[in-house]
Amino acid sequence: MYNSYFKRPLDFILSLGAIIALSPLLLIIAMWIKLDSKGPVFFRQKRVGKNKKLFTILKFRTMRADTPADMPTHLLNDPQAHITRSGRFLRKTSLDELPQIFNIIAGQMSIVGPRPALWNQDDLIAARDQYGANSLRPGLTGWAQINGRDELEIADKAALDGEYAANLCFRFDCRCFFGTFSKVFHHSGVVEGGTGAMHSNSIQK
Repeated sequence: MYNSYFKRPLDFILSLGAIIALSPLLLIIAMWIKLDSKGPVFFRQKRVGKNKKLFTILKFRTMRADTPADMPTHLLNDPQAHITRSGRFLRKTSLDELPQIFNIIAGQMSIVGPRPALWNQDDLIAARDQYGANSLRPGLTGWAQINGRDELEIADKAALDGEYAANLCFRFDCRCFFGTFSKVFHHSGVVEGGTGAMHSNSIQK
């Protein structure tokens, strides 16, 4: 009942309030990006939405304008070389994700849900199919994000997304939402080019 009748209205109301409250911060970040490097303020990219319908996600641009647009960060030869000065801070604090509030308003995303895969991330999309996670609206944050984020292997991310899909309720959404603040504050799980870093570290140990 929560997912069918209450989740979307709650997403809309909270996101609208966030846009109003955070508008000064959004403006300051936009100005910083323009002063820091050439290129647009926003980064736009095709992502996989509910029922695998494609949509255009919005982020604050954190990389040079000549960076390949449809390549996951972990596949770049030297991710750090592409990140701008403002981008390092925005990515570390996850402030680059704030424009996705507009995706939530538009009904393309939810506040909590599986993070939207790139249109060409066939491995992640296929893995989520096994768990029914592709039937949900993707989220600004999610269960996988507070359990490893960049450090997780694709299979582990999909399994956590499946666990979220199977247990979706208001209480679980609150757990993910408030757990995100702790992760962002401690910069946990943020590894540039580091998909699977948790697995790699365990092997090295």
